Amino acid sequence: MKVLKKIFKALLIIVIILVVLFAALLVWLTVVEYRPEDRETVTVEALGGGAKSLATGDSIKIVAWNMGYGALGDNADFFMDGGSMVYTADEARVRENLDAMVSEVKAQNPDIVLLQEIDINSSRSYYIDESSYFDNLGYNNMVYANNFKVAFFPFPIPPYGKIDSGIATYSSYATTSAERIQLPCPFKWPVKTINLKRCVLVSRIPVEGGKELVIVNLHLEAYDDGVGKAAQAKMLMDILDYETSLGNYVIAGGDFNQSFSNVQCNYPVYSEQWQPAAMDVSIYESNWQFIMNNEIPTCRSLYAPLVGNENTLQYYMIDGFIISKNITVDSYEIRDLGFVNSDHNPQVITVTLN
Repeated sequence: MKVLKKIFKALLIIVIILVVLFAALLVWLTVVEYRPEDRETVTVEALGGGAKSLATGDSIKIVAWNMGYGALGDNADFFMDGGSMVYTADEARVRENLDAMVSEVKAQNPDIVLLQEIDINSSRSYYIDESSYFDNLGYNNMVYANNFKVAFFPFPIPPYGKIDSGIATYSSYATTSAERIQLPCPFKWPVKTINLKRCVLVSRIPVEGGKELVIVNLHLEAYDDGVGKAAQAKMLMDILDYETSLGNYVIAGGDFNQSFSNVQCNYPVYSEQWQPAAMDVSIYESNWQFIMNNEIPTCRSLYAPLVGNENTLQYYMIDGFIISKNITVDSYEIRDLGFVNSDHNPQVITVTLN
């Protein structure tokens, strides 16, 4: 009996220690939680390339690409999508993926680049400043905004670790100012302490004659119950409507994590894999152009590695553009790169300012 009491006492002490440690972790995560302001001015970083001027009638080429932080190539699955991997690539593979993405952007030679899931100092990408890979492509300036900043993500096993990631916009045109606008966060404490703080990154480029080209880089919610997605989409459209009310040219692009309701995805649906919501664009189509590809997927499921599972994975159309009616869309293409270096394909769009 004494032996059993000692065992019980030891187990009780262990449980108490674990509870105390967990409580201490929650307190620490709450104290160090990333809490951005609703609106924050973002520094426009000069890169040394010559600034191009912009006028009515000019053609603009834009590439938008969710980079998958350089670690979501064809070898990867991901625990949040039903896979098993936490660290999805070694450092050599991350650098290989980054080199390939830089080469693709360089080959496209766009005037503006919109990147999502670009890590600056994260465990999952070996603390590589991924923006440095794009800084030497001849752009005039770059702006960056965090949307995922966690001192330590304690789950699963092994822990996800430190995350410092966001969205970045590179421009060949002089950018006069940029702003980070916080989107609604659908998560409550304590989950929100380690979750993404989604935002839009708004850049302003002067157009001869007094107007502005407003570029909105975005990466909307993926893992909520749908309420957050709807709230973020509504706030996005309010921001865009306000800019057009000023007479500006407006281009919003990136990863919506939703399919526009005017897009038909003809790929098989696997209910056990992550499914995107549909963004109802019918109420906005009289004032906006909603651009997504109907044939080539922009994203693939991370339920399993692509290699060997090509025919059993879900494919999505969730990356796109919203363009104001005072802009003509000349061409739009999804570069079908086979998801070798990222779980997203890049978008390429060419437009003309009317």
